[in-house]
Amino acid sequence: MSYRAMRILSPISGLIGVCGLLAGCGSSLPLPSITPEPEVTRQVETAPPGADPNSCWGKHVVPAIYETVTEQIMLQPAEILADGSVIEPAIYKTEVHQAVVRERKETWFETPCSDSLTVEFVETLQRALKARGVYYGALSGEMDARTRAAIRKYQKPQGLDSGILSLAAARKLGLIAVENPDG
Repeated sequence: MSYRAMRILSPISGLIGVCGLLAGCGSSLPLPSITPEPEVTRQVETAPPGADPNSCWGKHVVPAIYETVTEQIMLQPAEILADGSVIEPAIYKTEVHQAVVRERKETWFETPCSDSLTVEFVETLQRALKARGVYYGALSGEMDARTRAAIRKYQKPQGLDSGILSLAAARKLGLIAVENPDG
């Protein structure tokens, strides 16, 4: 476990885990692994092309994956007699190049604007995530690593692997009113 993850866990939950290990049984409290937010997931100041300039957006980027491919290319075929004996072997050249295994993918998604992420809103978010079994921390009202990890865990089955709360997820959690299409 990294030093950063150890600092985030409370002393009591760490003590319970150690006691459980010493007693030969597991801890009764689930201790989620906290992973830092990757740099490719971020809230951005600008909206994507065609979006309402007063809206707020997040962008999740999945980088491309490349692999090195080595190929043997025949420059000259072998010279073979009618009886099958080889007079001159084939001549090959080795070429090495990069191939794209997976293209880079950018996913834009609308988010609640930062001015609406008040302490009360984040506490309500933490409460909603706790009720769904993905958040195990205290209701601190801080958008900390544990809260972002819970957001990621909640959103990932819905197709968004990001620790930034999407507007769709906030609506699904009942945190933001759904707009009435009738006006």
